[in-house]
Amino acid sequence: MATSPYPTRIYFPGQFVVSAGSILFRRAPESGKLQICVLYHTIKNEWLLPKGRKDCGESIETTAVRETYEETGYKCKLLPCNMSTRAPAHGVHTKDMIREAEQITEPIAITVRDQGLDGVKFISWYISELDGDGRKVEGTQMDTESFASQFINAEEAIRTLTFKGDQDIAAKALEIVRHTGTI
Repeated sequence: MATSPYPTRIYFPGQFVVSAGSILFRRAPESGKLQICVLYHTIKNEWLLPKGRKDCGESIETTAVRETYEETGYKCKLLPCNMSTRAPAHGVHTKDMIREAEQITEPIAITVRDQGLDGVKFISWYISELDGDGRKVEGTQMDTESFASQFINAEEAIRTLTFKGDQDIAAKALEIVRHTGTI
């Protein structure tokens, strides 16, 4: 039996968890500057991006929006942006290659986190923006969560994040949002 010429790992049910999150942007009401919503984990003393596990039957995009809302208290929607992707246009059959796409809501990053005996966590990262009136809703977190959320000017938010991986993802999101020129 042949094997793939590429390094390959297979994970079966119970060995992985699928998660999603987003980098939530808005324009500051007073200055118009771009801001990113960050979470402060009040127990662990860490600054994080919102993310969480996918529910059974839920799309990854829906997970990103739901988890961002639950953890931040802000209703949001995915923000269509211009970015590089290897995903072909819908219905177009082409060779696998990098292309520039306009106004897409594809993941901007995938994190693969080895959790030792607990398996592997795959996190898809999206860009989102406020949806609706932009007001914070209290009481959206699960009983086991202890986050305080706040919008911070984008560059400062990136520096505030505790983990380099989160900083890199937020910096890429900011680059894409600025390149697209939306919000």
